Amino acid sequence: MPQDHNAPPTEPDLEAFDDALLDAAMNLAAMSGWRRLTLVDAAREAGLPVDAVRARFPFKHMLLTRLGRIADESALRDDGAGITVRERVFDLLMRRFDVFQQYREGIRAVLHALPYDPPLAALMTVLTLDTMKWIADVAGVDTEGLRGKIAVNGIAGIWAYTLRAWEKDESLDLSSTMAALDQALDRAERFSLLRPSATQRMAEAAGAAGGVPDHPLELES
Repeated sequence: MPQDHNAPPTEPDLEAFDDALLDAAMNLAAMSGWRRLTLVDAAREAGLPVDAVRARFPFKHMLLTRLGRIADESALRDDGAGITVRERVFDLLMRRFDVFQQYREGIRAVLHALPYDPPLAALMTVLTLDTMKWIADVAGVDTEGLRGKIAVNGIAGIWAYTLRAWEKDESLDLSSTMAALDQALDRAERFSLLRPSATQRMAEAAGAAGGVPDHPLELES
């Protein structure tokens, strides 16, 4: 059957398109800085049609939304690793850093541009808070009410603190990053920012007991 060249691209094709553009953009940003990067340059570097890039990415900041989505998909692919909230937050955030490591120099260029680009800084703040709310929920943090909002902001602070360590971490195993994350989690626990939700408390109790608690409602208190 002859191929229909007018058919819309499939989802895998779009994903490959986006990934190729992101790779090219991050490489160019690493070499010349985020502020000098243009989508036209990235399109040409990736060998992609400029008009197609314009249609999918009207603004270059949308590349960072794509990168954030990739990192979130990796982090939120929950495999049950970790029993406690602290263990789960550690695991989820390190998964994001594993993705960031693939685009390390390009992301560092973005971070260096933040003080000089208020719209970019505002966008990154919004995206980070949204991600950290997902991280908190998956990790089993109590995010209800005012205390929950404080917890989400606290996790965002943990991420920001660890991100600064990651930016300077030249080790292959990200040992300095992990140490910084541990320190930040220590402080968060001292300020009770990692209070588990009722569902998480039930899961932790079940894990510690090797089964489901006899009276799970008692954990609501």
